[in-house]
Amino acid sequence: MYKTSFVRTDMIAPMAPPPSTVGVKGWLHTNLFSTPGNTLLTIVGVMFLLWIVPPLYNFLIGNAVFVADDGAACRIEGAGACWAFIWDRMNFFIYGFYPQDEQWRVNICFALGLALIVPLLWPAAPYKIANAVLFFLVYPVIVLILLRGGSFGLSYVPTESWGGLTVTLIIGLAGIVCSLPLGILLALGRRSELPVIKMLCIAFIELWRAVPLITVLFMASVMLPLFAPQGVTVDKLLRAVIGVTLFEAAYLAEAVRGGLQALPRGQYEAADSLGLNYPKSMGLVILPQALKLTIPGIVNSFISLFKDTSLVSIVGIFDLLNTVQSSQSDLRWGSPHQAVTGYLFAAAVFWVFCFGMSRYSMFMERRLDTGHTR
Repeated sequence: MYKTSFVRTDMIAPMAPPPSTVGVKGWLHTNLFSTPGNTLLTIVGVMFLLWIVPPLYNFLIGNAVFVADDGAACRIEGAGACWAFIWDRMNFFIYGFYPQDEQWRVNICFALGLALIVPLLWPAAPYKIANAVLFFLVYPVIVLILLRGGSFGLSYVPTESWGGLTVTLIIGLAGIVCSLPLGILLALGRRSELPVIKMLCIAFIELWRAVPLITVLFMASVMLPLFAPQGVTVDKLLRAVIGVTLFEAAYLAEAVRGGLQALPRGQYEAADSLGLNYPKSMGLVILPQALKLTIPGIVNSFISLFKDTSLVSIVGIFDLLNTVQSSQSDLRWGSPHQAVTGYLFAAAVFWVFCFGMSRYSMFMERRLDTGHTR
């Protein structure tokens, strides 16, 4: 009999992986040239970048004017973006017509807001309740006292003198903070079993969603003072904030209602089985889960609201976009690319804030995505 079995006594060294699967070559093959279709798309994309990137670079950086005393340097043939114009008018873009000697008050508001909102958005930060009270209740009062003045030895500055990025942030932040709780109440009211409350909420939501925001701003600017008591003047900026808030609340209500309907019936029954009344079941069981499901929709509405603040310019409020547009009449900086540069600056500012909200939304989604984690 011959032995036909063999037992290896030493291990063979592992073989290197195929070159097409590792390193730069492997990444290129996997992500760009894995199939004929992907290869074609990669070639088309590279050709598009080669066509669009060099002119953009030359306009934005290569041939751009960064330092100048007036628009003469920007009128030279072949000159690109006139960033010197943006730098010269930066004060106006941020503060509008706010008195220059009093702009420190606006800076304090910016600093306080940043100091309060960062810990509020940072999940690991302590003292959340105290921070929320300071931001939602105390901070608005401080902002009103500082910006408006007329007390504590501060000179009075009417809202007509406010403008630029300051007004954009005020309308956007006030609209976001005020519209979310109102939208939640409308969503709960629309699902109420009381017919009167349900019909009123449905009528409110459908009415405000059926008209464009421009119409809402015009109506808030013209008709809202008619409902005020005789002799009472409603501030123009306050009218815009109220109109934006009510308009956005209708959209947020539908987003929250989608989250409430997405929850299984068992969650409602579980809250009832614990003996919780309606406020406790909604606050402790239902709403936390529903709001987690609707984070993308809610943040999408917030981003839309922040961008729509530019529409307040049609009712005479000097927001960021309106200050950029009015600066185009400055003959000292007149140049072929003056308007384009201004709009690019405004677009970049809006992009920074909107992109920041989008990334924070994705961060919270990943953090709260625990429903299916084992």
